Amino acid sequence: MKVNILGNSNSVFNQFIAEIRDEEIQKDPLRFRRNLQRIGEIMAYEISKEMEYRTVDIQTPLGIAKVPTLKQQPVLATILRAGLPLQQGLLNIFDRAENAFISAYRKYDKQGEFHIEFEYLASPSLDDKVVILSDPMLASGASMEIGYQALLRKGTPAHVHLVATIASRQGVEFVQKHITAPNVTLWVGAVDAEMTVNSYIVPGLGDAGDLAFGPKIDSH
Repeated sequence: MKVNILGNSNSVFNQFIAEIRDEEIQKDPLRFRRNLQRIGEIMAYEISKEMEYRTVDIQTPLGIAKVPTLKQQPVLATILRAGLPLQQGLLNIFDRAENAFISAYRKYDKQGEFHIEFEYLASPSLDDKVVILSDPMLASGASMEIGYQALLRKGTPAHVHLVATIASRQGVEFVQKHITAPNVTLWVGAVDAEMTVNSYIVPGLGDAGDLAFGPKIDSH
């Protein structure tokens, strides 16, 4: 699996990564969501470079311009609820894309341990389509892998791009081990070296869903 880490190159992209990590800026949910959208927009631009194009004739007021345009719009998939702002950023660029939504959550047992529970999927057919699956945090990697496997129930994509804003090193290794198809690419903003026993990335940024939409009552 090819892994692209956008934050390894100096660009304004890292400004947005810095702001979603900053505990002071995080106090403004609107800005947190907007920064996730900006990250999604840049991710979409970078992914677009690896998609297929065809040249079309465009009538201008003065003549005909030959312009490369996308052969096919992708399908944008995300894991509820934290993935919504990131997906919106992708959708701002791929504004004619179809969309898919996955419901998956941490289910805790009496000992306080958890596993990822898949609950619901709404998706168009994915046969021969380019799919972009986004989740802001790639911690253990389990949510991304479950989301990917769930999408395969809706068809066989031509290519799948996995998108995460911040990943743990363990999460990247988990995805590489468990998603072995040759037509999958992983895109992340930054990779952090540590993860807590509760699968929170360190230094990470905290709970992306809570920061974007407010705190929730835990299910354990």
